[in-house]
Amino acid sequence: SQFQVMVMLLMSFVESLTIVLPFYPTGTMERVVTEGEVATAATYAHLFSSLPSCGRPTRLIVYDLHTLQNRFYLHGNTVASLHTTVPCLIPRLEAAGIDAVAFPDDGAAKRFKHMFDADRYAIIVCGKVRDGDKRVVTVQDGDATGRRVIVIDDLVQTGGTLYECGAKLLELGAASVSAFVAHGVFPRDAWRRFARGGDRDVFSKFYVTNSIPTTTDRLPKNDVFEVIDLTDRLVGDLLRAPT
Repeated sequence: SQFQVMVMLLMSFVESLTIVLPFYPTGTMERVVTEGEVATAATYAHLFSSLPSCGRPTRLIVYDLHTLQNRFYLHGNTVASLHTTVPCLIPRLEAAGIDAVAFPDDGAAKRFKHMFDADRYAIIVCGKVRDGDKRVVTVQDGDATGRRVIVIDDLVQTGGTLYECGAKLLELGAASVSAFVAHGVFPRDAWRRFARGGDRDVFSKFYVTNSIPTTTDRLPKNDVFEVIDLTDRLVGDLLRAPT
């Protein structure tokens, strides 16, 4: 297994070891709400933490970790080096005429809002409120009227909230709505619903990085999706000092 390879390397007197894990696959399972569930984010971290020492900590590079406190599950010989994919998106926004950035909830706004120039982009924050027996998406801050908006989040799975956010922004007068997520999980090919002709076809562009290539390699060409290659960003982050 990959862990056996890493153990072998560390026991072979390597000077240092850096592990590049763009997507932390158990990042959404950082806590439990029902007795008997397993916080697999912690389990995964314990595996890395159990690696032998080579005299200095093993560096674990992760992009847009779903819950930042996951880094504290790591202990012992492995230290998280957290990075973001957002700089890969920024150059594309001007070319697409984007003039507003939206977030599906307050948590995403706190994570990513500071990465966007407030003088260039209007900031819009969405959120869910209870309407009878349902919870519906509303705009809690900002105005989408006439704006070319992009919705930003760290990952998409089935994408229900992302879709509701995009649909609400169009309903409130946005000129167009696009989306960006660092990690396209898309279980059971959930991306099909966002493709042209799908029942969640509301986005002019759907940007996603290739942090999960087994998924993004299957996305259709000449459709709504644009896959952003992380290679150059990753090489730069490898050369920069750990954070």
